[in-house]
Amino acid sequence: MKNVIVISAHPDDEVLGVGGTMLKHAAAGDNVYLLIVTNIFEHQGYSVNKINERQLEIARVGKSINLKGIIKLDYPTMTLSSSSLLKMVPDISNVFHDIKPEIIYCLNRSDAHSDHRIIFEAVMACTKSFRYPYVKRVLMYECISETEFAPALPERMFMPNYFVDISDQIDQKLEIMKIYASELGEHPFPRSIENIVSLAHFRGASVGVKYAEAFQLIKFIDK
Repeated sequence: MKNVIVISAHPDDEVLGVGGTMLKHAAAGDNVYLLIVTNIFEHQGYSVNKINERQLEIARVGKSINLKGIIKLDYPTMTLSSSSLLKMVPDISNVFHDIKPEIIYCLNRSDAHSDHRIIFEAVMACTKSFRYPYVKRVLMYECISETEFAPALPERMFMPNYFVDISDQIDQKLEIMKIYASELGEHPFPRSIENIVSLAHFRGASVGVKYAEAFQLIKFIDK
């Protein structure tokens, strides 16, 4: 049994990038946690109904995946910058020391959304082996509508080298993603059911399975 944590900037990131893998971890008896860094608030123009609806969606997703716990840091969405790291690094550090994750799934370092990039920097600051000896594996995940829209610079590209067969989980992943109905649209909108299936189909074909999720392995400590 392993302690696993998935870090998302916004609710839906985790299902898009790690939904099938989270289901596999949970089915295997691992303790799967979700850390959501940002939230939405009235002072940003969101209605009370929208805010409450979002919290209900998060709870439904957690129950559907059988998460061990959901942690929310409540940073205002779309406001993160390098100055946020001063508080965010200790916040994430405290979560890690509490959960002691062996496996960490974090956002891609070069996603188009600045929230994603800042969170990646904060997460990586909390993976040093001499401070976090329980961390054995760190992987970046891709997020439709963010990863593929990042500049295709060689030194920053997402390069998948770790694949998880989610052929048995794809249908459940899609049903869970539908909980975030307001985030979905019709093809060619990036976050469409058709495109989610297409990416999983393509990643699966890359490694000889029907459907897969792809990751970039950052660190693997075999001990």
